[in-house]
Amino acid sequence: MQSAYWATRHMAEEHHIANLDPSAFFTLHDFDNDGSWSGDEIRLTYGLDDESAKDVEETKKADVVKAVKEIFDKDGDGVVSKEEWIEGWMKEGKRLPDFGVRLMIDTREEDLTHPEDIAHFKKHDEIDAQAEYQEKIDAMPIVEQNIPQKFRRY
Repeated sequence: MQSAYWATRHMAEEHHIANLDPSAFFTLHDFDNDGSWSGDEIRLTYGLDDESAKDVEETKKADVVKAVKEIFDKDGDGVVSKEEWIEGWMKEGKRLPDFGVRLMIDTREEDLTHPEDIAHFKKHDEIDAQAEYQEKIDAMPIVEQNIPQKFRRY
């Protein structure tokens, strides 16, 4: 699995998701839901604020954030917007690098104690619930809730 892109491995190992959708990847790691990745969100994505990363030097952590911003932050505003991410990923073939920081992060939901981990898995649950709902709606021949009230007969 060493030849796989870092983001693909990350999704499989940390999130137990086999396929990589760039838009969903971005949304999943936009922890404050503001449409962009700050340096803190990049650190969280790479697990650099986890207890298991305590031995990783702060300069290495800063280098990771700087490198990701250099790759994706086209306008130089200090954050990676979803548009910059999608354009870089889809049109330019850019990828998140593997910085060789392998962390032993326990991702079992029942063991979560950190607020960012709880929020992270809550976001997973919300995405899963939305996907299940959309699947159900897509399977319906007529979606009554999409019919304006004035056209419904009761």
